[in-house]
Amino acid sequence: MAETQAGWYDDGTGVTRWWDGQKWTEQTQAPPLTTGIGDVIGRIQAEATAGSRPRPAAAGMSYVVLQVVLKEKFWGTGSGNLTELEGAINAQAALGYRLHTITTAASGSKGLSGGDRIQATMVFEKLV
Repeated sequence: MAETQAGWYDDGTGVTRWWDGQKWTEQTQAPPLTTGIGDVIGRIQAEATAGSRPRPAAAGMSYVVLQVVLKEKFWGTGSGNLTELEGAINAQAALGYRLHTITTAASGSKGLSGGDRIQATMVFEKLV
């Protein structure tokens, strides 16, 4: 699976917590005040770029948005992309979510053996 970069993310309980790139730390932030559509869009974008690590939806929400960045090999075979997507989907299924929507965007990479990059954005819905 793609590794999530260190940063402040919702830990799935509604708390903004520091992710050190490997695990959650004890550092937390007070929740930001949501005063307008810009704040809501910012929160959704932050959740979407949080990576493919499995997580439950924030308190009171029924959906989780994950992004997985995939890379197609320039030479050879076996990029492992399907296995990576399968892992992300199965991890969310284990938390009680089903895949609702998936979209992809593709772009070329520069450099020797760069290959193509594909970004899969997946929306998971909580099963009730």
